Amino acid sequence: MRRVEAERLWPDAVAVALDRFARAFQQPGRYLTGPGDSPGIEIEDGRDDLDEALRYLPAGARADLGRLVERIDVEFERRTVPDPGRMCEWTAGRWWWWRIRER
Repeated sequence: MRRVEAERLWPDAVAVALDRFARAFQQPGRYLTGPGDSPGIEIEDGRDDLDEALRYLPAGARADLGRLVERIDVEFERRTVPDPGRMCEWTAGRWWWWRIRER
């Protein structure tokens, strides 16, 4: 994990992304905000980081992180609704950007 973070992300990127979702999922309802101390950073950015880590981790670590990400994805999908209007080239293949977080 550390090697992938050093080469592809930054130190503790995976832990920060996991924490971002843990904090967001503590909020009630469908409106899931990003970290309050970093305006403009959305929880979807954290999912991008997890996706990048999964792409380069060795098989065992990828399987372990993959199980956590699967649980995150299920909860995120449960608490958001589709927004086909968000589909664009920039979000290609990243379904988590195609969701609406309602208030």
